[in-house]
Amino acid sequence: MCRRRKARHGSLELRSRPWSLALVVLTLAFLAGCQGLSSANSSNSQQNGNSNPPGVLTPSPASFNFGSVQLGDTKTLPESVANTGSTSLTVSQVSVTGAGFSISGVNLPLTVDPGQRTSFSVSFDPTAAGSSSGNIAFTIAGETAKVNVGLSGDGVTPGTLTANPASFNFGNVQVGSHQSQWENLKNTGGSNLTISQANVSGTGFSISGFAPPVTLTPGQIYTFSVIFTPPGAGTDNGSLSLTSDASNPTLTVPLTGTGTTLSGGQLAVSPASLDFGNVIVGTNGVQNGTLSASGASVTVASVTVNSNEFKVSGLNFPVTIPAGQNAQFMVTFTPQATGVASATATFVSDASNSPTVQSLTGTGIAPPPHYVDLSWAASNSQGVIGYNIYRGTVSGGPYNKINTSLDPSTQYTDDSVVAGQIYYYVATAMNSSDQESGYSNQAKAVIPSP
Repeated sequence: MCRRRKARHGSLELRSRPWSLALVVLTLAFLAGCQGLSSANSSNSQQNGNSNPPGVLTPSPASFNFGSVQLGDTKTLPESVANTGSTSLTVSQVSVTGAGFSISGVNLPLTVDPGQRTSFSVSFDPTAAGSSSGNIAFTIAGETAKVNVGLSGDGVTPGTLTANPASFNFGNVQVGSHQSQWENLKNTGGSNLTISQANVSGTGFSISGFAPPVTLTPGQIYTFSVIFTPPGAGTDNGSLSLTSDASNPTLTVPLTGTGTTLSGGQLAVSPASLDFGNVIVGTNGVQNGTLSASGASVTVASVTVNSNEFKVSGLNFPVTIPAGQNAQFMVTFTPQATGVASATATFVSDASNSPTVQSLTGTGIAPPPHYVDLSWAASNSQGVIGYNIYRGTVSGGPYNKINTSLDPSTQYTDDSVVAGQIYYYVATAMNSSDQESGYSNQAKAVIPSP
């Protein structure tokens, strides 16, 4: 504290005027100094305790996630910045990084007063499928630090509609009866698609089990029936036209079938059902089947399977089977998940009992801790219909057969091995006369210890 001492000076005995003047000058100067010190203290007090904070640029929202945006589309979201400080500020530059991101509605330089909010738009137009990230950086005049807004989004391919089978040939169907086949529609794109219409043209053709609109997620399959009921003798042609918002907005499936009044031959499939038992997920189980004709020759036009976990191979359609003869085929079961799977293989022919159906079933199981995958080169001998696989625990044998049925493929998975054991494998070939070849060369497998 500065105390005034004017009274003390005034109490001195003045003997001459110059001293008195000098004393007055000194007193005034001293008082002036006190006043100056008091003024300075008051200014610091205001600066330290009552000064206004600078302008602060605050974005809202502070970051963006555009989610999934289809290639070729643009998604735009609102953004704003506000000055939450007490002095004006000027945005001198705005930069955007990241593929597909952009802004609009910002005019620079942008002055934002205290409490003021300015709005603009941020857009994401993906340039490729996959995740993208970027940033908006605001540069404020007079400041080195930037204000950032994070950006992210996923580009996805449009939905694409596919049909399996891509066309139908119902073959010969007796007038007065009908034939039904399965159709599988799948979304093979990266985003949802919606089928809005399904129109059938052509006499005698119809569908069942389809009720649009139907929305398919990526990878989803939708199954329904296509039916041919011939109105009379002769060939009929038509089509199934599907309208959707997919990348291919119109998908057409050709249809054909022939009405006949002839009974024709009979087609039989053996066995009537195939049970693959347990098969490790992601591996194959293979079994044989036989088609046989009786009464008259039969022409098999096609086969459809209503599950992508089962596949029929070994037939080159159309296949004509003379009466009393047969044709061999293979069915492969490749489970995609654990649990029981079932399906039907539908053979379409000109037989009077067409279609001929075979039931298929199998169980997908999780991979065991250890298993042995075996494969071998196909035999060059004539008439080979399959292979047997043998296993032993001593090099050179003896061996025991481990496959429960003849394996028509050239690969086998042994999932009954024991940790820490050594196994020796050989294979033999079998022909249609039930003759078995000698052993192949030996393969050794060492199972890791637990």
